[in-house]
Parts: sequence; structure tokens; C-alpha cells
Amino acid sequence: MIDQRDARKREAAMAAVAMVEDGMVVGLGTGSTAAFAIEGLIVRVRDGLRIAGIPTSERSAQQALEGGIPLTDFAHHTKLDLTIDGADEIARESLDLIKGLGGALLREKIVAAASDRLVIIADEPKLLSRLGETAPVPVEVVTFGWETTAARLTKLGARPVLRKTQDGAAFRSDGGNLILDCHFGAISDPARLEQNLSGIVGVVETGLFIGMATTVLVATSSGIVRLDRARS
Repeated sequence: MIDQRDARKREAAMAAVAMVEDGMVVGLGTGSTAAFAIEGLIVRVRDGLRIAGIPTSERSAQQALEGGIPLTDFAHHTKLDLTIDGADEIARESLDLIKGLGGALLREKIVAAASDRLVIIADEPKLLSRLGETAPVPVEVVTFGWETTAARLTKLGARPVLRKTQDGAAFRSDGGNLILDCHFGAISDPARLEQNLSGIVGVVETGLFIGMATTVLVATSSGIVRLDRARS
């Protein structure tokens, strides 16, 4: 039985799926909300929609393939028309994001950067006045010397925690890297923090997605609220 929060996530996902048009190359996000979107795309593909998908994780690829969504890659398509993905936090004014609690931030950012439009789907608790209020910033780091990378992150003001699996082993991303969940509290300048984090030796990528979301679809108790980033 689907609970109310999942029902709202599905509602936001279906609103995003309705934006997909025939012939598009679509980025397939990762996480519980993105999985609802993939479900919706599977239904539309079975009804005749012709798309090609580029998944942001192995589990999204598996879900898409099992449902009959044709997959492609960057060797064949260097640009995507639209990506649908979730987020862990969304800044209400800027639409900057924290992503990566599902562990796919590197691939998610590569796909997002190659997309004409990044549509984020979420329920209302993810929409906040400032990033960092409820979630840490995931930082993907190389395995070699990760302890020194963590020490450098600490000097930047983070409280880094090595992500682990349920059995206590270090979590590995699809790329084989480690993830340090960095607790900062409310972040006053996400863009500067992203730059500082990215400049640290050993950091592969950060979960701060600055200026990337074009549209956010938020499921609320009174319906879907659409937020569009102002064009520069």
C-alpha cells in the first residue's frame, strides 16, 4: 500500500513524465522519486512513446531495461533533451540542490550537465529556504588517501562521515568511489562552497547542484507547484 508521501512523489513524477515528447533523449534519475518517473515512462513507452534513456545509476538502468525503455549512451548522444530526477534538498529561491544521498551524484551531475532541461521532482518537505538545513552534502572521493581528503574537508568546516552499507562496509558508488556525507548546517553561500569543495585534492564530485535545475515540480497537499529558474 502506497503511503501519502509516496503518493505525492508519484504525482510530481507523473507531471514530469507528461513533459516528455516523442523522439526525446531522456536522462533517468536515481532514487525513490525518480523511480516513480521511470515507472511512468515505462507505461508511456508501452503505449507507443519513442524515447531513448540515459540512466544515472545501474539500478535505474535495470528498472528501465526491465520495463522496455531503450537505453543509449554518450557515444551516441552527447546532449539530452530532458532529465527527470529527484533531490534531497531544494533552495526555494535559487532552485539550487543537494543531491546524492542515493549515491549516484557523479553520474547524476554528468547527465544533468548534458541536458537542455533538468526537471526536479519532489514533495514539499524537500523545499527549504537554505540548503543544508536537513541534509548533509554528499562528497564523492577517491579511495586512496580518503582519510586525508576527509581531514581537508574538516578544515573547510565540514563534519565528514564515511557512508557505510547496512552491513557496516564502506559504501561504494557505481564508479567505485567512497562518499563522505559532509554536515555543514545551513549553507549561506552554496556556490562558493561548491567551488571550495571541488578544489580539494581527492574530491571527485560534490552533491551541490548549482544553477542546474530548470524546473522543479513540488507535490503539495493542494496539488503540484511548478517553480522555474529565471533565465539569465
